[in-house]
Amino acid sequence: MAQGSDSNDASYRSPSPAGGRQSSSDDVKKVMRREKNRIAAQKSRMRQTQKADSLHLESESLEKENAALRKEVKQLTEEAKFLSSVLSSHEPQCAGLAPTSPDLPYPPHRHHRHHAGYHQHIAVPHYQH
Repeated sequence: MAQGSDSNDASYRSPSPAGGRQSSSDDVKKVMRREKNRIAAQKSRMRQTQKADSLHLESESLEKENAALRKEVKQLTEEAKFLSSVLSSHEPQCAGLAPTSPDLPYPPHRHHRHHAGYHQHIAVPHYQH
């Protein structure tokens, strides 16, 4: 049987057009390129995981801040309602608080000598924020 004619022979390799050394060199380059690509993909996945973790932490922090701000808005809204009711109940007692302009809900604050101690009877609790 002629050499190279049996294609079922496991030891037989068809010769590459550029020669045997070129094929070996290409194989080494291929392996190195695959290894380099594997490492790059691993680093990319690691960066992606770190970014996701960072975004998750930032999201949790923003949710806590949002909850605290909502709580503060609720407290300030309650305080505003309370102060509005105190003012509404006090307005009839104070003749000097009639609005002077339709644009201003309350006139500018003026204290006269005879009026200086007049509002000391209003007790307003201090809210803690």
